[in-house]
Amino acid sequence: MNDVLAGDGPAHSGAPFEEPGERVLGFRPDQLEGFRIGVTSDRRAGDLIDAFERRGASVLHAPTLHIANAHRDDPVIEATHDIIAARPDVLLATTAYGVRRWFEVADAAGLGDDLVDALSNTSILVRGPKARGGIRAAGLDDVGMSREETTPSLVDKVLEEFPSGLTVAVQLHGMTDAPQLDRLRAVHPRVLTVAPYQWREPDEGDTRVARLIDAVCSAQLDAVTFTSAPAVDALLATAATLGRERELIAALRDSVLVAAVGPVTAAPLVDVGISPIQPDRFRMGALIRLVCEELERSAAGGLETAHGRVQLRGTVVRIGGRRVPLTPTQLAVFRTIFLARGAVVSRDDLARALPGNPDDHVLDMALSRLRTALDAPGLVATVVKRGYRIAVLDD
Repeated sequence: MNDVLAGDGPAHSGAPFEEPGERVLGFRPDQLEGFRIGVTSDRRAGDLIDAFERRGASVLHAPTLHIANAHRDDPVIEATHDIIAARPDVLLATTAYGVRRWFEVADAAGLGDDLVDALSNTSILVRGPKARGGIRAAGLDDVGMSREETTPSLVDKVLEEFPSGLTVAVQLHGMTDAPQLDRLRAVHPRVLTVAPYQWREPDEGDTRVARLIDAVCSAQLDAVTFTSAPAVDALLATAATLGRERELIAALRDSVLVAAVGPVTAAPLVDVGISPIQPDRFRMGALIRLVCEELERSAAGGLETAHGRVQLRGTVVRIGGRRVPLTPTQLAVFRTIFLARGAVVSRDDLARALPGNPDDHVLDMALSRLRTALDAPGLVATVVKRGYRIAVLDD
């Protein structure tokens, strides 16, 4: 029961994550122009990707975990038989997809009506609005929702509001959170579980996660989004396997905007010293808006120069009214100089911003090509025997 907040994990495919009002409010097709965003979710990732791409961003999709239904439904059917026979006092419903998947398997096995009947007098508690929707779609109703839309708070609700000694059924999602089940078993003698789906790692030939790690570490992404704690754990584990965990964590701390849909998803990031942004409402629409706001804010601090206001938006430099896309090498050099905001950047610092161990010739070529692309004479100024700087006004 590793927590996935409302909207974090499996959800019914259908309307985009954004609510109708959210799609219009503040929407511009160039809102994220030039920015590069990594998306780590699996199910319904298309909706999240579409929301960013429609605003002008480029997206690297690298699902660190996949949602997988069981190869055989026998374990789900067996668990369903047990729950029907037990007629539990309490049912904890954690995800809409899990509820729907469970009832689909039950119906296919001829157990759908028996399952609804067995749960008709059960006190059903839901973790969030989507799980509530899944329960209602099955023809049932719940008696309450967790305060924080997390599994621990759902377990809290059972322990606080119900007497001990009950039979409790739990719809698991993805990965079993043994501590939460242990909390229930310490008070209730019989805890039954059903796991309609599981998380699984990408196939061995899937290199997208490795590419995501490389993109983060080489400053080729401006933001990375996370919608489940297991996805965070899987990314860190893959980085450790590749010998790049420290490098990845350092980049996520210092160079890349990290966004988590809520505190449970954020927890494994916080544990390693990363401070992700989180929306007030644990919803995908709210996450999208927050990422847009933060990236736009990062580009708002432009510099006034003789060529007009200069802004860096991901891979795009705006100079006055012009838009200049940069190559990765050009961006690495310009970003280092731009972020110094008029201060001098040494050649050594510029060399460190480039991949590999570039010699003087490689650095000189990178600077020359950058200046050609910018087509703004004097914007990147040489400071003799010291380095390079942005020629800002009134400095």
